[in-house]
Amino acid sequence: MMSTLPSITSNDRILLTGATGFTGGVLARKLCATGAHVRAIARASSDISPLSDLDIEWVRGDVYDPGVVREASKDVTYVFSLATAYREGDAGENIFQKVHVDATKRLAEEAAANPGLKRFVHVSTVGVHGHIDSPPADENYRWAPGDTYQETKAEAERWITAFAKAKNVPLTIIRPAAIYGPGDRRLLKLFKMAAKPVFVVVGRTDTWYHLIHVEDLCDAMMLAAVHPAALHEPFICGNPDAVRVSEIGRIIATTLGKPFRLWRLPAGPLFAAAAVCEAICKPFGISPPLYKRRVAFFTKDRRFDTRKLHDVLGFEPRFTDADGLRETAQWYIEKGWLSS
Repeated sequence: MMSTLPSITSNDRILLTGATGFTGGVLARKLCATGAHVRAIARASSDISPLSDLDIEWVRGDVYDPGVVREASKDVTYVFSLATAYREGDAGENIFQKVHVDATKRLAEEAAANPGLKRFVHVSTVGVHGHIDSPPADENYRWAPGDTYQETKAEAERWITAFAKAKNVPLTIIRPAAIYGPGDRRLLKLFKMAAKPVFVVVGRTDTWYHLIHVEDLCDAMMLAAVHPAALHEPFICGNPDAVRVSEIGRIIATTLGKPFRLWRLPAGPLFAAAAVCEAICKPFGISPPLYKRRVAFFTKDRRFDTRKLHDVLGFEPRFTDADGLRETAQWYIEKGWLSS
């Protein structure tokens, strides 16, 4: 099936945002391997040296700057919009609005004026659905974003979906689940927790999560960019089955040769402590040691029905959760970030 699909070739010109991030860096390598001309927007302060071996045309500036976006969008055939303001506790709401909403508008408006555009791949998040009251949730499940990151992601996705239909922009939406793999630092804290004598979870019940290995996510995005059935469709991108957070810890601990002991802490007091930390730290521009989003990680149900990705696009992930977690743990050990 996949062999009959169109493909990205050396004749294509690609605009990639978020290339200096974890997922964007992996996608940049895959896109360059096709022989296509890859152009990427990166802030002046961004470190592009990890991708210095790639033939990438860099446009330096902010992804929400109209002039920067106009320059970067010239004659492109594909747009992969991955730029994200990551959810650190001290990140202000203004930067979320600029990177998620304003940048999306600028990119889509330039894309709409480009007659050679084949596909605009917009990367959103499963976080737009918030806590799943009636799991598993599919792409049509109600939206309930729970923080500024998710709210601005939802606003951007709603806007570009309506805009693409009105202006006939060939759009595909990707909503990734929890992304991990060698090179990731955001889930490193979970691996470090699993290496400790006890693995602490919050709440009386164990939360469920969907994982997606970064290699699988990038392969899915590239497939969605060329697949005719992906046009104007959203796709939740995660492995077929959800996994309990405690099971993630157990797999990591086993890989590290550590004993696994589970402790549960009550959620209420931790949420209260996180609120106090944020209220005290944010006025001084200090990253709080504990914030509500981090506590919420352990209290949300994030079980999804990911069958659409397979049924419509024929996509099969290469990494099981266990294999991917073991590979990532070994990579952390090699880097000296974990000890076995």
